[in-house]
Amino acid sequence: MDLPTWPHAGLPFHAGELAAQQRAGKRERMAAAGPRVIRGEMPEQHRTFFAQLPFLLAGAVDADGMPWATLLVGPPGFAQTPDATHLRIDAVPLPGDPLAAALEQGARIGLLGIELPTRRRNRMNGIIVARDQAGLTVEVEQSFGNCPRYIQLRDVAAAELAAAPATWHGDALGAQASAWLQGADTLFIASSHIASPQDEGEHTGGVDVSHRGGKPGFIRVDDAHTLTFPDFNGNNFFNTIGNLLADPRAGIVVPDFADGSLLHVNGRAEVIWEGQELASYAGAERLVRLHVERVVRRERVLPLRFAFREFSPVLDDTGAWPAR
Repeated sequence: MDLPTWPHAGLPFHAGELAAQQRAGKRERMAAAGPRVIRGEMPEQHRTFFAQLPFLLAGAVDADGMPWATLLVGPPGFAQTPDATHLRIDAVPLPGDPLAAALEQGARIGLLGIELPTRRRNRMNGIIVARDQAGLTVEVEQSFGNCPRYIQLRDVAAAELAAAPATWHGDALGAQASAWLQGADTLFIASSHIASPQDEGEHTGGVDVSHRGGKPGFIRVDDAHTLTFPDFNGNNFFNTIGNLLADPRAGIVVPDFADGSLLHVNGRAEVIWEGQELASYAGAERLVRLHVERVVRRERVLPLRFAFREFSPVLDDTGAWPAR
């Protein structure tokens, strides 16, 4: 069966993504590959995959234009596709979600379906075309797969949702948040880009949410207002890096897989392409440095728990972060 391809004129990349591809020496390759693997609808295997997941990663921007990453949770089947160009999500933001007011009709949204027990993941970016008390419906703009690299294997089980999960807000990384980040092996990052005259078409840009993984300590806390993490070799689309070149605002969410808590951090990012700092980290092709502006900690908010099984084998080729 032939899979759908990019249905629009021009490439499925905006100016920031093209600039990142050019700098990395991947632009010609992606010009050929991009229209074959980035689609304007969800192929059948993606539709089936999303329907079996107990959670989705979502990225959107708040009223100030700041991206946030979050999780939407429900029993398998809570995400369904009535047709190839729409995804219905029967879930609402959990208590304290910084995106609670942003996931409204007309908003751009980036979605990542990731299955931790198998390392499968697929992305879908689109626009919310309906919102009601039970959830939301997203119209597909871009749908594409991702490789399993850097995903740690974890088993997922349901848990009781805390009756009144506590939420803490701040503008800097305190001791608890710093320790949380330094012990993490997984983060999810949301970024965005609004199409401009330099882009090839109206179907580029939007909001994206992506996975990053590494050995514990791959997120380095430089100080209370700065954190840094590596960008390893990936699919060469440069969705996140391209967004950051066009608009440096970004938000990450770091789950505490053991107790279901979430740590959200956002601010303005810079991409470090070269230099001694980059050279000191084996396997990193770039670094992302996030200058922290807002921090939200949500205690035991997820009705899920994740039991660690094993690290991604490709992490054997990456270095450990040096002690500071």
